[in-house]
Amino acid sequence: MDPLSDVLALLKPRSYITAGFDAGGDWALELDDLAGRIKCYAVVKGSCWLTVAGDAPVLVPENACFVLPTGRTAVIGSGTDVEPALASAVLDPDRSGEVVTYQGGGDVYLVGSRFEAGSPHVELLLRNLPPLMLVETSGDRARLRWSIELMMEELREPRPGSALIAQQLAQMMLVQALRLYLTGHAREDVGWFAALADPRMHAALSAMHADPAHSWTVRELATTAGMSRSTFAERFRARAGETPIAYLARWRMMLAAERLQHGDDTIARIAGSLGYESEHAFNTAFKRILGMPPRRYASFVRSNGSGAPEASATRSWHAGCS
Repeated sequence: MDPLSDVLALLKPRSYITAGFDAGGDWALELDDLAGRIKCYAVVKGSCWLTVAGDAPVLVPENACFVLPTGRTAVIGSGTDVEPALASAVLDPDRSGEVVTYQGGGDVYLVGSRFEAGSPHVELLLRNLPPLMLVETSGDRARLRWSIELMMEELREPRPGSALIAQQLAQMMLVQALRLYLTGHAREDVGWFAALADPRMHAALSAMHADPAHSWTVRELATTAGMSRSTFAERFRARAGETPIAYLARWRMMLAAERLQHGDDTIARIAGSLGYESEHAFNTAFKRILGMPPRRYASFVRSNGSGAPEASATRSWHAGCS
């Protein structure tokens, strides 16, 4: 698969709540349920203000779609001077497949979904994404608009299977929004997602994802990208926030962690399949990147469900990106 599909497959984003939201008057909600989750919504009527913690307010106009991927708390509302209520206290967590009317409705209408990520490393994979991705759904955004309109229809006129169809459409909406952001906005960002917006960096990332076990050198990747070694190395670090070899090692460990949690392969087999000549070399790389030896990691995640020792892993991630 391509790198974006690979990462989404590893994240396993599952549409948890797919709903409509119809608000009226002066209102504001603090989205306090975002930790480890992704929100993707479209404004199909009216407009609203969205403020992600630490950033300036942004006006989200009609026919715009926004993605909140990093788990930061955000406030959405009719204005920036309205005292927000906690979304977790106002909205029913079992409202999936419904349209929620707030303060009489009529002024702004949103449809979309909240996604639960099935990967224990959701923070590592999403942390360096932009906290807000905003794209237009009008014009030539036909696929995105199509999924939104069908979702509205399923929510407006529920029929047998509507909840499941709405969840599937939410998945399409999320991927289409990420695609559109890549093609129109991501060039100013830094991180693996932003690197996908650069055709030459995309070629190198695709090569690494297609064959993560290969002993890639910077020179080989530069050739794949059609660039000189030095220019490629400098550009990759500027776009991705780390060196290509560091990215490769990190991606290998994400794949290894997934297999340790859900598979029954031995550590030696996982090590060999990811290009490590010895189990010792693999163990060293795993501990350096994820903060603990693979056997201890496997024991931890299997005894803690989808949880992961994120504190040490997150420190390692940022050390590699600095």
